Amino acid sequence: MIDLAALRRFEEHLEPWKVGAAVPAGGAGVRVLGYGEISTVFAIGDDERTAFKRMPLFSTVEQARGYAERYRRYTELLREAGLDLPEDETAVIGVPGRPVVLYIAQRQLPPDRFCHVLVRHLEESACRSIFEAVADRLSRVWSFNERGRPGVELAIDGQLSNWVLMEDGRLFFVDTSTPIFRKEGVEQLDPELFLASAPGFLRWLLRLAFLDEVMSRYYSPHRVFMDMVANLYKEGREDLVSAALPAVDRHLPPSAQITPEEVRKYYSGDKLIWSVFLAFRRLDRGVKTRILGRRYEFVLPGKIRR
Repeated sequence: MIDLAALRRFEEHLEPWKVGAAVPAGGAGVRVLGYGEISTVFAIGDDERTAFKRMPLFSTVEQARGYAERYRRYTELLREAGLDLPEDETAVIGVPGRPVVLYIAQRQLPPDRFCHVLVRHLEESACRSIFEAVADRLSRVWSFNERGRPGVELAIDGQLSNWVLMEDGRLFFVDTSTPIFRKEGVEQLDPELFLASAPGFLRWLLRLAFLDEVMSRYYSPHRVFMDMVANLYKEGREDLVSAALPAVDRHLPPSAQITPEEVRKYYSGDKLIWSVFLAFRRLDRGVKTRILGRRYEFVLPGKIRR
């Protein structure tokens, strides 16, 4: 169970713009486990069993609770599709004068068993098994969508860093905090939440040029599989791209087969977009905290900002 009082104390003392990897945040023993575009994952205090995903996106408690309900429905649907997910729980924390925060607490899984970590050092044959297992789980989502459409349709981010292969062979999907799914063709998540972490001066451009694409890309088997394979560039294992492609191509029609050159171009373009976006977020953080003297609610990768 979540200790709401302890979580509230953590949120009250947290200064997100000062947090860096392995740097205490709001108390000794607090670590950053991972970063997302709209969230940060913390280990808090002596609790080594739970990962707390912090999402400071909401104006009201009601809005955060509505998101939590959509999150619960999304995880139910993923399980119905045949995915294994870690045990989880949610909590809404409101501190006066700040955004309302939703915390998603998941059972913490071994960091050395995340698939993007495993492929850094395993032999090609073992990596092929990982690619096939992840592609199989993603294909379960596409099959679920075929059966359920238009009543319900799931999106999923299939990057290798979102999967954990346990010693006993179970494969867990952990990136459940963005509940993108459609009912009767209608998107259930407010797309404007994706803009919450963006600098104000960029939101109009992102809304105009990228928001629809971001919301739709995770419904596309071709794009999701491309993203999965492109993860190998990020992990320094581009030599495995050709080994990964047969695992995903068997789940795609002949007209949508992916080539190594497509993966390379996709990764280069995606890396450039997110690098520029992160640079603007850091600029926005500096303006708000150093010049305007205001809080900045998101934790960004990189060195601590003092």
